[in-house]
Amino acid sequence: MSRLAHRTALITGSTSGIGRAIAERFATEGAHVIITGRREELGQEVARKITAAGGQATYLPADLTAGRAAIEAFATRAGDVDILVNNAAYLVGGRPTPDTPEDVVDAALATNIKAPYLLTAALAPRMQARGAGAIVNIGSINALTGMPGSALYSATKAALHALTAAWAAEFGPHGIRVNTIAPGPTDVEWATSIRPHLERIVATVPSRRLSSPSEVAAAAVFLASDEASHIHGATLPVDGGLTTVTAHGQSPSGHQAA
Repeated sequence: MSRLAHRTALITGSTSGIGRAIAERFATEGAHVIITGRREELGQEVARKITAAGGQATYLPADLTAGRAAIEAFATRAGDVDILVNNAAYLVGGRPTPDTPEDVVDAALATNIKAPYLLTAALAPRMQARGAGAIVNIGSINALTGMPGSALYSATKAALHALTAAWAAEFGPHGIRVNTIAPGPTDVEWATSIRPHLERIVATVPSRRLSSPSEVAAAAVFLASDEASHIHGATLPVDGGLTTVTAHGQSPSGHQAA
């Protein structure tokens, strides 16, 4: 059964990693997916792979940090979007607060908060006019737990979680469902450089392994589909139980939390 048939889905940051996995999975569920990201060669590659497998995909280049006018123009090019996945993120890892340059702060705020805010502002009224839509925000367990060196990233993801709740209240009465997925440590391309650190974290959680992008994508399909028709403002962790363990007194580093 194609759970997303006859729907158009826009996934930001979908040229690689979790975003790419979501785009590919949405396509197998019948959606016409709009791939977007700054790296055109990767975006075109994802679109070609999807169409070669019998799916529908279009690549639209975008710099979502370019401001309201640019984002509204991009939303117009995208057309009638039924599902928006706010996935693009500026990753900030292992950087103590006093050592974080101001340009990194600005980039994280622009990508992780301002961009999804303005893109949602551009697309939600169009969904509302059609009487239906789904928005899935890709947050993080960093928004739910305290981790050393992740203050900036955690703050931006916590803001996205807060936007989920506010948007659920704002748009839910108009037929638009808004929910969050909070991935834990995930086996994506860039994670190779910090694998020893990630392995120390996952050694403390029930699953004893990293999440896979396909597992996050499966959660996104569910939240975007009619199977989640009465789920509004929820946060769904895909983390092997990490946040549950942390909530019960075990820190991500394996030490007892105070």
